[in-house]
Amino acid sequence: MLNYYPVYLKLDGKKCLVVGGGKVAERKVRSILEAGARVYVVSPVLTNWLEEAAAMGTVTVIRRNYTTTDLENAFLVIGATDAPVINSRVARDCHDRNILVNIVDSPADCNFIVPSVFRQGSLSISISTDGKSPMLARRIREELEMEFGPEYHEFLELMCEIREHIIRTVPDEEQRRDMFKELVYSDIIQLLKDGQREKVKERISYVLGNSWTQS
Repeated sequence: MLNYYPVYLKLDGKKCLVVGGGKVAERKVRSILEAGARVYVVSPVLTNWLEEAAAMGTVTVIRRNYTTTDLENAFLVIGATDAPVINSRVARDCHDRNILVNIVDSPADCNFIVPSVFRQGSLSISISTDGKSPMLARRIREELEMEFGPEYHEFLELMCEIREHIIRTVPDEEQRRDMFKELVYSDIIQLLKDGQREKVKERISYVLGNSWTQS
C-alpha cells in the first residue's frame, strides 16, 4: 500500500503555476498565496476574484490555454481545469521534468496531494486520507476546529518568547527539555481559554523563576 510522506513546503518567493481559472483554481490560488508564493495562472477565462487579483498584480495571469513552456522555473504546479485531457498533459509534462504536481480529483496523476488543513495562528494541523475520502478529512478538520481554539495561538506566541528566554538562560539541555515539558503539559492553555492571565503568569514564573517577565 502506498503511503505518502507528509511534509510542509516553503513556497515563499517560489513560482507556483495553477492551470485553470474556475472556482477550484481560485481556491488553490488563495491557499498558495497565503504561503507567499509567486502565483501564475494560465487560463483563457477567470473567475471575478482572479480577475481582481490579476488587476491588483497579486497574481500573474496568462490568458490562453496551457503550453509546456509555462512550466519554466515552476517549483510547484496544480492542474485545475475542467478538461481531463489538459490535466493529464500537465501531469505528464511535470512528471517528465520532476516538478511537483497536483491534479485536482485525480490522485493517480499527482506526485503530491493536498491535505485538509486547520490553522490556529502558528498551529497548523493537516489531515489526509491518501486521497481516498477528502470529505472525511474535512469532517475531521471541522471537529478539530471545535477542540483547538484561539487559546492555542496565544499559547504558542507565549512559548515563542519563553523558548528564547530558556535557550538564552538555561545552558543544560535536559533541564531545558524538562521546563518545556512542564509548561506544555501544564494547565496554561485552559487558563488562557478561561481568561485567567494573571494565573498564567504565575504558572510561568513558577517554572522559570523570577528571571522571566512578560511585557
